Amino acid sequence: MKPAIKVECLWKEYQLNLTHRPPGTLYELLASGLRMPVRKLQGTGKKVNAHEQFWALRDVNFDVQLGEVLGVIGRNGAGKSTLLKILSRITAPTKSRIEVRGRLTSLLEVGTGFHPELSGRENIFLNGAILGMSRGEIVRKFDEIVAFAEIDKFVDTPVKRYSSGMYVRLAFAVAAHLEADVLLVDEVLAVGDTSFQRKSLGKMGEVAKGGRTVLFVSHNLSAIRSLCSRALLFEGGQLTVGGAVDEVLDIYERSFSSAGGSVASARFHGPLEGQIRFDNLVCRQAGVVVNVLDPSRDFEIELCGFALRPFTRMELKIGLFRDGLHITSCYDTPEEAPLHEGQFISRFHMPANVLRPGRYTLGIGALASGGSWTWGSDVAALDFSENAVRRSADRNAGVVAIPYTARRIQQCGTSEKSGSIAVVEHLK
Repeated sequence: MKPAIKVECLWKEYQLNLTHRPPGTLYELLASGLRMPVRKLQGTGKKVNAHEQFWALRDVNFDVQLGEVLGVIGRNGAGKSTLLKILSRITAPTKSRIEVRGRLTSLLEVGTGFHPELSGRENIFLNGAILGMSRGEIVRKFDEIVAFAEIDKFVDTPVKRYSSGMYVRLAFAVAAHLEADVLLVDEVLAVGDTSFQRKSLGKMGEVAKGGRTVLFVSHNLSAIRSLCSRALLFEGGQLTVGGAVDEVLDIYERSFSSAGGSVASARFHGPLEGQIRFDNLVCRQAGVVVNVLDPSRDFEIELCGFALRPFTRMELKIGLFRDGLHITSCYDTPEEAPLHEGQFISRFHMPANVLRPGRYTLGIGALASGGSWTWGSDVAALDFSENAVRRSADRNAGVVAIPYTARRIQQCGTSEKSGSIAVVEHLK
């Protein structure tokens, strides 16, 4: 049987530093001619063809079988989203041979095509048409889309009055109800609140079980594990390994460097990229730098970096994840505080007996006033030793250990009127 998607020898090149690229329009040609005398006076009028090649994808080959749900994982900048954009025909490959069987639909940017002045009802028809749904298909799915988005009372209200949560719920609901043979999904399960994310994950599960072919890109490793039978791991634009989902995820998690040194190789994105530099991330217990931590003792995460300019208000942040699930976020100041130009060190003190044994990953970033930010996912890993906790496996279940107090009261004896009251207290 022929595969639903067949990719052979896929390469994608981008040209960087094209300050002196040839004019592509009449306006650019005229503007270049007007600037030339000034460049000659400044001594910059000589021809410069220097540019830098950047290969976003390099010699990628894989198949996706009919009805298969294939996960695509990798760090930021590995080439995952570029792959989906090429398969969706949003951007063209430099060279490749790609075959896709059946109708293909992409869930790459939820909300694309929404008009703020139109109502939710009107945007469902507009966005559905943009995504390739016929009018009859939209009519049949309309009530289901509205119910899924939970906007029944506001369906005839202009979407400019929607909250951000309502907006993304409606956008995802329209995209998720497409009837397609091949579905490309890129991090759409990260939209909305926690309850809606669980709902979205359930919807993707229904799609996966419905026999449709799905290519699913996500940093949520638990979602990849639950939805996919096979996975591909990308690194630096290359497909490094492909196979059973548990094996690929294990290789990916072991590729994270331990939190004990430089993070210079980590990839960051966001408006503040290049204005904040993160250099080192280390963990300490009892004042000693460690790679494997004892979960029964408190520890400290130290983040070192450099601000290339001063900021009036800035928060530095670390995020803790396990299997792609966001456990918690910590900030180095109770509220935004000034960050001066130059080197900085932020220390985060974490309590004992909260995190279970196992491997966690760290993301780090910065958030400035006005909403500007930079963020890097999967920057380092934290390993908590199993040997340090001498408890049964069922008592180590779960992601975190929440401090609690318990109290048991029971009647001793066979008669309600006889016996004493036994009280057992458990403090944790």
